[in-house]
Amino acid sequence: MKFVQKLGKALMLPVACLPICGILMGLGYAMCPSTMQGGDVTGVVEQIGFFLVKAGGALIDNMSWLFAIGVAVGMADDNDGTAGLAGLVSWLMITNLLATGTVATLTGVGADAVNPAFAKIGNQFIGILAGLIGSTCYNKFKGTKLPDALSFFSGKRCVAIVTAVVSIVVSAILFFV
Repeated sequence: MKFVQKLGKALMLPVACLPICGILMGLGYAMCPSTMQGGDVTGVVEQIGFFLVKAGGALIDNMSWLFAIGVAVGMADDNDGTAGLAGLVSWLMITNLLATGTVATLTGVGADAVNPAFAKIGNQFIGILAGLIGSTCYNKFKGTKLPDALSFFSGKRCVAIVTAVVSIVVSAILFFV
């Protein structure tokens, strides 16, 4: 139960971005309806509206990144930014390893024959999963001590490396699922 409550709070970090996205896009579409209808953007008011739509879209279009970072930071024991970096590392690993081109190469088929689900791998579910992987790796490996020869990678610097390895394993599992 405690995990679910903590996850709920962690999910609120990226979700808090949604109201400003809606406001920016709503104002933008009101000022420049041609943005939605495919017409020309002419005049200062329409250019400002187009600008606002793009500003709101920047967050909406990258919501999976926001979930990866926000969930990782929110689920970390001490809400450290290193966990956010680990969440982003995980998201990048998973989305690149399960991209259409990679899957096509691994399966030996053309990109058009790959399951269309792989074309949408950079979604919010993967962002949340990456955030959970990043925070779990952070919580477990933030205090890791390595031998002197590798001491540079001890502690929090070890987290991104472990996260990358775990993300490769998770990607392999998702590949077959």
